Amino acid sequence: MSRPLLLIAAGGTGGHMFPAQALAEAMLARGWRVKLSTDARGARYTGGFPHTTEIEQVSSATFARGGLLAKAAVPFRIAAGVVGATLKLMRDKPVVVVGFGGYPTIPAMAAATVLRLPRMIHEQNGVLGRVNQMLAKRVDAVACGTWPTDLPEGVESAHVGNPVRGAVLERAGAGYIQPGDYPMEILVIGGSQGARILSDVIPPAIASLSMDRLRNVRVSHQARGEDEDRVRAFYAECGINADVQPFFHDVPRRMSEAQLIISRSGASSVADISVIGRPSILIPYAAATGDHQTANARGLVDAGAAILIPESQMTPENVTAQINAVLDNPDGALQMAQAALSVGKPDATEHLVHMVETLAQKGTAP
Repeated sequence: MSRPLLLIAAGGTGGHMFPAQALAEAMLARGWRVKLSTDARGARYTGGFPHTTEIEQVSSATFARGGLLAKAAVPFRIAAGVVGATLKLMRDKPVVVVGFGGYPTIPAMAAATVLRLPRMIHEQNGVLGRVNQMLAKRVDAVACGTWPTDLPEGVESAHVGNPVRGAVLERAGAGYIQPGDYPMEILVIGGSQGARILSDVIPPAIASLSMDRLRNVRVSHQARGEDEDRVRAFYAECGINADVQPFFHDVPRRMSEAQLIISRSGASSVADISVIGRPSILIPYAAATGDHQTANARGLVDAGAAILIPESQMTPENVTAQINAVLDNPDGALQMAQAALSVGKPDATEHLVHMVETLAQKGTAP
């Protein structure tokens, strides 16, 4: 008997790709075959996927970029993509199709709708993305990573949490070393979009810490490629021990070793922080659709696990004060770490697997 095939469709950001990777890992471990459909941006994140994942790159068509002619051509490109995806699905015969959002999911999900294949979507953020908003009433199930999530009227969902990668689960609930008079780690991660303000504000904020504090601090700062050199130079000029890179491949390790995390509140970052359990300062991306990063941060902030700083209030002085608020209070920092764990959902992947298997059984029922 041939192994069942799961088709995963995910767009080109870490917020979409990391949960997709977690589901791929789990389904392969259960003996399924897994095929991933993504675009060139998403392909950058496929290095962490198990090598047995079949990866298919599709062209992405978005209304958000390009001139008038490019935007006018988008519907035709999407239609061509749907026809091509339908032919591929007729050949591959996936048992279930799961979409994680982003424009590259449209062809596969539309084709699954045409062929009436069992299908579901997973929304990572507290506000549905454009594509998931369009698909929500056309799928058999909706899984939500953030609760509460704004949903179209009449759409029911299951709160499963945001699946995290195996590397994060390996460090779930890792022991937290409270701030003190010894070496400490601060991790700064900006996500795939809009991280420039972190590179502008965080280095001078850290440089304003007391000399006694700076003597013990090591910084890991993820900066965009165009900002990398100047951020590295600034830390060096201030005598701050800093590792500056455009992308860290070992974020779970750095996160587990950190006394404090300063981050955008993308869905995957929030999920990782919650599962590992660390105090954080969250700066929502102001231009995020529907202000969904503020919605993402709500759970950690309400639990007392995170400090929220809106971009409009993000000054070096304010950030320095909030860093000191955490590092000057070891017991409070430990409480924040424990509060983060209280809202984490390390079993999110298992819940999502259960939904996939339930759909598969319905699809094969006589």
